[in-house]
Amino acid sequence: MADSTHRTDPRGDGWQGPRFVVGQDRDGRWLAVEIHGLGGGIFRSRADALHYAAAETGRRPDAVRLATEPVALGA
Repeated sequence: MADSTHRTDPRGDGWQGPRFVVGQDRDGRWLAVEIHGLGGGIFRSRADALHYAAAETGRRPDAVRLATEPVALGA
């Protein structure tokens, strides 16, 4: 039975999809938000938000994506 909390790549290589979204909120603050709402924070810069998200995901490729729309904590 597949785990519904993770997306798996149909190629079968174990890819689980992005785990964090990094972007700015409507006030221009940089956020890193875990996609299941289990973690995240507000950061001074884009680099700081990306650093946090990368560290939280073990620097797994494709675990962090940049938002194209405003993001919010807890939403």
